[in-house]
Amino acid sequence: MLTVSNINIFYGKLHILWDLSLSVGKESVGLFGPNGAGKTTLINAILGLVRPASGEIQFDGGPLLSTETYQRIRRGISVVPQERELFPEMTVMENLRSGAAYIPKAKGRVQESLDFVLGIFPPLRDRLKQQAGTLSGGGQRMLAIGRALMADPKMLILDEPSCGLQPSLVSDLFHRLREITEKVSLLIAEQNVRQCLKAIDRGYVIENGKIVMEQNARDLAGNDHIRRSYLGL
Repeated sequence: MLTVSNINIFYGKLHILWDLSLSVGKESVGLFGPNGAGKTTLINAILGLVRPASGEIQFDGGPLLSTETYQRIRRGISVVPQERELFPEMTVMENLRSGAAYIPKAKGRVQESLDFVLGIFPPLRDRLKQQAGTLSGGGQRMLAIGRALMADPKMLILDEPSCGLQPSLVSDLFHRLREITEKVSLLIAEQNVRQCLKAIDRGYVIENGKIVMEQNARDLAGNDHIRRSYLGL
């Protein structure tokens, strides 16, 4: 599905990503690392907001680096940024429909996608006429993910989905993300390793712009470095 091969990214003279490679198939994959490790830079490169100095990125059998951001989205990549970036004065329903508005293949599947989203996030069903900006933090996070799913993507990329949520909502969110993998591939960049491990099949650890570890979820949970550095054990 997604293959990132030996990409290098610089901000001016600062080397951010170093020969970074990873892949995501029809599965759920976590990307773990501290702030400043390069997680968001990698997502921006996949989306086309940052151009690698070298390396390749392929999606669904074809190259991405020669395409514009809107073309990547139309090919089946949806991204939910950390800031959510909803339309606060629009209703929940209007926000959801906007996710499919400019994706040709999604326009004919609006009702099907809406049924799927409301099945994953039932609390949104009773708030369809409510302004998005009046939702709780958890409600806004559900709406942002739901809007991305309305594009009928092949892959959903989430940047720090637990950020700003109270602990009781984080566990529920990752439980719901596990359900999403039945329909789309997931790449989750996250600092809350403990909860994210419950929602993924395998994961990568990125530190100082380099992939330092790749293991399945069970092995990561038992890895001494992960337990000390990310789980506080």
